[in-house]
Amino acid sequence: MLTDDGKHLYVSWDEYHMLIERLALKVHNSGWAFDQILCLARGGMRPGDVLSRVFDKPLAIMSTSSYRAEAGTIQGRLDLAKYITMPKGELAGRVLLVDDLADTGVTLRAVVDRLRGMPAISELRAAVIWVKGVSTYVPDYYVETLPTSPWIHQPFEDYDTLRPEGLAAAADAAATLPQGPAGAGAQLQRQQCRTRRRGGLARRRGRQVQERGRAGHHVDGSLIVQNDRP
Repeated sequence: MLTDDGKHLYVSWDEYHMLIERLALKVHNSGWAFDQILCLARGGMRPGDVLSRVFDKPLAIMSTSSYRAEAGTIQGRLDLAKYITMPKGELAGRVLLVDDLADTGVTLRAVVDRLRGMPAISELRAAVIWVKGVSTYVPDYYVETLPTSPWIHQPFEDYDTLRPEGLAAAADAAATLPQGPAGAGAQLQRQQCRTRRRGGLARRRGRQVQERGRAGHHVDGSLIVQNDRP
């Protein structure tokens, strides 16, 4: 769900999986036959895993990092892993590069430039779920364009602030609710508890963004950038 001001996009698990399946169909309908999939960790790992299963192709993983500060909302130096993890052999032939989104485009372009310098790769195409309006790079395949470049709240971000103690407490609470046909109401209660917890996390994340704004930051496209940043 996109907020009225266009600054935040909230994505449920169902929506997330549906978007990945639509991405798979985009690639399939293009008729392009590829040999391997390379996903970028961490955002591209879930889409890459699904596409690897759907197309029955080996999955390689490359770690990248660019979001460094302020709970991951300030973009810092881009780091690319020196090595690519693969089950066997080398990255070669026709390769599909998979990530979750083209944000500024900096990460994708840097990875594409590096991969195109590898002689074993004969053809390279990129696939993402979302392309933001501020992105300087547009991949070959994508599902949605986001002209307002909102901050995307993906469903797995719940785990960013959930620690083992909180997980154990939630499991203990759920265990006390009735199971089986007679516990249909309890199942609804469990779902409502999860929904409230996720809503609380999203609200806290929104307050953090607002507090950073009051502390001397400003919103520039999809990124929170410090005013004194060169």
